[in-house]
Amino acid sequence: MASILYVIVFLVLVATSGTFSIAVSKTLSVTNANDWGDWGDAQYCGERTYAVGYDMKIEERQRRGDDTALNGIKLICQSPFGHTSRRGVATSSVGPWGGWVGEALCDNRNGKQHFLTSFNLQSEKKQGKGDDTSANFVKFKCRDLVGSLPSYEMSRDPGFGEWGQYGSWSSECYKGTAICGIKTRVEVPQGRGDDTALNDVIFYCCR
Repeated sequence: MASILYVIVFLVLVATSGTFSIAVSKTLSVTNANDWGDWGDAQYCGERTYAVGYDMKIEERQRRGDDTALNGIKLICQSPFGHTSRRGVATSSVGPWGGWVGEALCDNRNGKQHFLTSFNLQSEKKQGKGDDTSANFVKFKCRDLVGSLPSYEMSRDPGFGEWGQYGSWSSECYKGTAICGIKTRVEVPQGRGDDTALNDVIFYCCR
């Protein structure tokens, strides 16, 4: 039974580049997301790199128009060995509204680079006849890769969006692993309908 569980947990996935393999150890999700739209393709950091931070694509409040709030999330990826030349990004489906607001990065404490290991999503519940925005903001926890130090919360200022509430934190990547991939659920433009853009997200931990 133990060997079967090992195989299930450590799934070997081929990255979209087709040039290397990624060992996914865990999938992170939350329970307060909405279900409009379709899931995009999972995207991963480069070989032996993990997410050190993130960026968000957010539409500002539309005083007369339709609000969509969070449209996209981008992972900022880096090697744990200080090879800044191997820095890259990973993102999945992204809505068409708003702009990227700027990177938020984990600390480099005690000479160790820290990585994203857990997340929390701010999401607005379905409004019925009101203007739905769905996901509004996301924040993370960071930790050193081996887990020798406690994790801590990190987010981009101001730490919250216009609408909705944060739910419970996702589970956390195992020690020796960190977030390395992302998959988002995004609703396409609805024409005259109510647009919501990004509704849900899952992250992948890699060893």
